[in-house]
Amino acid sequence: MQHRFGTLNSGAYNFFGLDQAVLRLSFEYGLTDRLALGVGRSSQEKTFDGFVKYKALRQSTGTHAMPVSLTLLATSALTSLKFAEPERTDKTRLTYTYQALIARKFSSSLSVQLMPTLVHRNFVDTKRDQNDVYALGAAVRQKLTKRLALTADYFYLLPGSTADAMRNALGVGVDIETGGHVFQLHFTNAQGMQESLFVPRTTGNFFDGDIYFGFNVSRAFTVKSR
Repeated sequence: MQHRFGTLNSGAYNFFGLDQAVLRLSFEYGLTDRLALGVGRSSQEKTFDGFVKYKALRQSTGTHAMPVSLTLLATSALTSLKFAEPERTDKTRLTYTYQALIARKFSSSLSVQLMPTLVHRNFVDTKRDQNDVYALGAAVRQKLTKRLALTADYFYLLPGSTADAMRNALGVGVDIETGGHVFQLHFTNAQGMQESLFVPRTTGNFFDGDIYFGFNVSRAFTVKSR
């Protein structure tokens, strides 16, 4: 479950963003220890999404050492907002995202990940807008204790009309692990929670106070013991 509020600088009238909350519910199921499927739904633009994730490489040491892990992620998002233009078809509702998640654990406490990303939008507002948006993401996680970690992530939009009009997504946060749940508290300049929203459509300036507070709650269940 993911929550994202409005900007902190929206003022007391909007209770500093709490009145502008959006919510996303998602479910992920691991078919194998390498392959997982998931679905989700966000209140922002009434967006449904589905994804498939495959771990192609695992970081390892020894004879067949592998310095990094590689996970391939493909996501499809569909907005169910009512169209103002009756001539638009349902095909224009779709956005696709493809990512290669390249991660390395440098120690028991420090992990770094690079995320080359392609977002393809079937519909854009103007001819100047790009259907294909390329970005390079980076994330870092530093554990402070067994149950507490600091996180940060950043998506750099490659040069183009989208990069000229939008801003790079930036977020910092804290992960808190309890007995069965993980709580993630974060501050970011992007309100969207799916890649199709926050990668190509972030407008907030983090350093001008356009900061959204949010939190995620996740829980892992074992359906079948191995």
